[in-house]
Amino acid sequence: MLTSHRARAVDSRKRTIGNHPGLHSAGVNGRQVADAARVSRPHLRILFITGYAENAVVGNGHLEPGMEIMTKPFVIATLGNRIRDLLARPATAK
Repeated sequence: MLTSHRARAVDSRKRTIGNHPGLHSAGVNGRQVADAARVSRPHLRILFITGYAENAVVGNGHLEPGMEIMTKPFVIATLGNRIRDLLARPATAK
């Protein structure tokens, strides 16, 4: 259960990322956002979610430690399990 202070902080972060003007219009993709976030938080765990084929998204076939990819469609329970599993693993820097 999140405390009200922590819940507000999480909501604020989601709004900041979700409402950031120009991320897609500027040609910035999810990998670039993740790489930029890891400059200040190298242990940040990342779960990419895409409707494209997994190999098309990964490109050169390389994801940094602590990065995973999930393709749509999926059941919401599967998403919860992937997030729990990702957070349960020890943090590793790239």
